[in-house]
Amino acid sequence: MKRIVLIFVVAVVLSTPLLARAVQVAPRITDREIIVRLTRLEEGQKALNKRIDDLDRTLNKRIDDVNKRIDDLRAEMNDRFTAMDKRFDTLQWMLGLFISISLIILGFILRMQWQMQRRQTKLESTLEAHEKELAFLRSLIEKLLPPKGVL
Repeated sequence: MKRIVLIFVVAVVLSTPLLARAVQVAPRITDREIIVRLTRLEEGQKALNKRIDDLDRTLNKRIDDVNKRIDDLRAEMNDRFTAMDKRFDTLQWMLGLFISISLIILGFILRMQWQMQRRQTKLESTLEAHEKELAFLRSLIEKLLPPKGVL
């Protein structure tokens, strides 16, 4: 066990300089270089902000254009619905007129049939009366005529 501990201690002692070499020493940056780099970063930030603002304006313009097109389409649809309402009103008016005229013609036809039926009934009753009168007259004439063999 002592051996293992001894080997472990030796390994740690020997590897310590290697660990120190693994860390790089950063080069020294002067204040001027820091200011220059910060200035470049600020300019880059301003450029990015400008691009974002330009994209935002472009996007807002496109959204406004799309909203305008939607409003135009909505207005066009409303105009078409209004035109369809007018067509339906005209169609309803024409259909009402057609039905009214049809009912008036049907009324005239039914009245004419009723009158013709009434006239026909009167004629039939008159014809029956005339037929009875003619039958009566025939019977009278036959009675007044002498028998066939006499004359």
